[in-house]
Amino acid sequence: MNNYSIKEIADKYKLPHSTLHYYEEIGLLENVDRSESGRRIYNDCHICRLDAIICFKNTGMSISDIKKFFTYEQDLESHIDEIIHLMEKHDETIQKQIKLLLAEQEHIQRKVRYYKGIKKAIENNTQWPSY
Repeated sequence: MNNYSIKEIADKYKLPHSTLHYYEEIGLLENVDRSESGRRIYNDCHICRLDAIICFKNTGMSISDIKKFFTYEQDLESHIDEIIHLMEKHDETIQKQIKLLLAEQEHIQRKVRYYKGIKKAIENNTQWPSY
């Protein structure tokens, strides 16, 4: 099992040290060992957990739901339905976000075409396009 310093973890995930401390405080990161000098020592289990936390956070999952996920995960047999429900609900949220982003991207692409048309009209001294 590999060991990592807080700097290595912070650099890998582009997180401030305070966020890692916070995740430890609220129980998202558990069993973080300390060196003799008191420095945090992270291991591969923390990497796996941080991968999940970052994925969940990047897709808009609340800290509360992330905590629920890890609580449920500790006793899968008793909480498998809750985990499935939580993940399905979050997947629906992501699908809505994707749909919204695609619509917004379409709007941006129309703007790009419009302004390229204006640029071409300026260069050719022709009438500007309508939006």
